Amino acid sequence: MNLPAILPCCFNRLHCSPSITPPTHFLRFVIRKKGSVVCRLSDNNKDDDSVQDNNSHQDNDQPLENTSLENNDGPQPDQQTGLEQDGTDVQVASGSPLPGVKVPQQLNESIRIPKETVEILRNQVFSFDTFFVTSQEPYEGGVLFNGNLRGQAAKTYEKVSKRMQEKLGDDYKLFLLINPEDDKPVAVVVPRMTLQPETTAVPEWFAAGAFGLVTVFTLLLRNVPALQSNLLSVFDNLDLLKDGLPGALITAFLLGVHEVSHHLVATEVGIKLGIPYFVPSWQIGCFGAITRILNVVPNREDLLKVAAAGPLAGFSVGFILLLSGFILPPSDGIGIIVDPSVFHESFLAGGIAKLLLGDVLQEGSPISVNPLVIWAWAGLVINAINSIPAGELDGGRIAFAMWGRKASARLSAFSIGLLGISSLFNDVAFYWLVLIFFLQRGPIAPLSEELTHPQNKYMALGVVVLFLGLLVCLPYPFPFSNQPAL
Repeated sequence: MNLPAILPCCFNRLHCSPSITPPTHFLRFVIRKKGSVVCRLSDNNKDDDSVQDNNSHQDNDQPLENTSLENNDGPQPDQQTGLEQDGTDVQVASGSPLPGVKVPQQLNESIRIPKETVEILRNQVFSFDTFFVTSQEPYEGGVLFNGNLRGQAAKTYEKVSKRMQEKLGDDYKLFLLINPEDDKPVAVVVPRMTLQPETTAVPEWFAAGAFGLVTVFTLLLRNVPALQSNLLSVFDNLDLLKDGLPGALITAFLLGVHEVSHHLVATEVGIKLGIPYFVPSWQIGCFGAITRILNVVPNREDLLKVAAAGPLAGFSVGFILLLSGFILPPSDGIGIIVDPSVFHESFLAGGIAKLLLGDVLQEGSPISVNPLVIWAWAGLVINAINSIPAGELDGGRIAFAMWGRKASARLSAFSIGLLGISSLFNDVAFYWLVLIFFLQRGPIAPLSEELTHPQNKYMALGVVVLFLGLLVCLPYPFPFSNQPAL
């Protein structure tokens, strides 16, 4: 059995470094005199006393900074109201406050925050003891408030949200965020009606089921090496797929543990997750699952809990199965014959093999191992791939929750570059890079309150997940014993 082909961990021994999407920020909305962002109120603004985005409608699942905007060298808007001092219009930058959430066109054109409501927000909702407003700017159908944060962000958010509900009911949603332009806190208030979940042309359950069926096939195929060398021969030898059933079940079990853990923790913290879309892979059986977050996440700690739950459970169960595979003899007395060099592909697998097998593991001397070693290893690789801090992968969400939007974006750019280099030498890295770029590159939708750091114990869990992912994918650099076994 060609194990390097079966377990292409670390992409030909190149480091599986953290990877994320290129840095994107949805808060590129600061009005500048000669900048690239222009704010504009509609021509009817003076008549209906409201703040509105009058741009032509665009898909709001794009990050704002990718939206084409004009330069404006005209008169400077008034700092307090966002209106031009000479009466001319100011254009609001197009783009949704929530990347990945589409605002229906009829809402985008009709939902407005009246000027009276803006005054209530400024003078009665915000205050000197919570968030002291220094200026405001129109943003989509909502308003962005610049100012000074007073006290702890979490308590401030709670106080302001309570006041806003008392004064205005549930019609509006508050976000307390970091402005990437100057790293200062900003408050964004938008109508709740604009936060509509994105709909798909194909029912979610149908698409997820189709991906799941293909994944079942690739999981079976991945455990039948005789069919991997000639994929077309599968249709003439369908009976052989049953030989891959034990390995497919183990891998599917690890995938199930991963996804169930996500959903259990998400339910506990009040986060709604969509149906998981399992991504098939003929190289390793499955790349894992894509799971959408359907509502607004309250804070970074809750995001960290949900994102880390899946990989932690998957790594834990996979590690136990891997240990069992090395300890238990093969049921048929023969098992799988492997060359010890394959254990150089993973620091974790190589280290465990060296610890448990000792001098039996010699360079150039094939050994017999329980197939459970290979099946568990595959599950660990899948968890490690999803722990890469890239975009909306589990690792990307973990990095964002621990270090914030700007730091995680930089880490993403660095990691995507390394993954791109790896893709020049290995097709698994190439396919995964394509999947991240088109399906998982983000940006992660804004949280209700992004200023508060998670507690240290949850930060530690996030570091453990990223570290375990590296251990699975980094190569084992030390030679195995060349001494004959006694």
